Amino acid sequence: MTRFYPYWLWLVLSLPAAAMFHDYATTTAQRPLRALLGPSGEWATYFLLIALAATPLMLMLPGWRGPRWLVRNRRYFGVAAFLYGVIHLGAYLARGSDVSTLLAQALQFDLATGWGAFLIMVPLAATSMDLAVRRMGKNWKTLQRWVYPAAVLTLLHWASVEDWRNAGLAIAVFLPIAALTAYRAWWNLLRARPPRAA
Repeated sequence: MTRFYPYWLWLVLSLPAAAMFHDYATTTAQRPLRALLGPSGEWATYFLLIALAATPLMLMLPGWRGPRWLVRNRRYFGVAAFLYGVIHLGAYLARGSDVSTLLAQALQFDLATGWGAFLIMVPLAATSMDLAVRRMGKNWKTLQRWVYPAAVLTLLHWASVEDWRNAGLAIAVFLPIAALTAYRAWWNLLRARPPRAA
């Protein structure tokens, strides 16, 4: 399987998209774009959260191979999150609204948070390759930390997009990563403390 890496991983990451486009092509619903709009946003969120969970899980479970594998491959999950976000945005724009309507909607809280999360993800995805990591040096990590504001905006977008009817589900999905992020912050704080004098 290593021989075909990372192609097999991309194949796995593309399976939800294949299912979504199949549903879109075969649905008889009056609004077929719904088969893409909702699921693509959800999978973008799931892959983003997986990428965010990688380092805290490795710190919490240092002897386990799974978290170490996630850390090595978190960029793939992050790029997948962005690509599903592109599908999500494309389905939204394909509904045929005119420019003035889109601009007016972009100022609404539920959609402004979605636009904000997507725009943050653009430079993160664009600098995900090894060449960018080498050329940017320490600045690469500084840029990648913007994934946390993107995650917060994603939470607010999901929670508010249908008049806050999704708030409970969005919070439940984000609670584990919030706990893991808090654990990582606590771990970093302990590591930064100078050792006590004997």
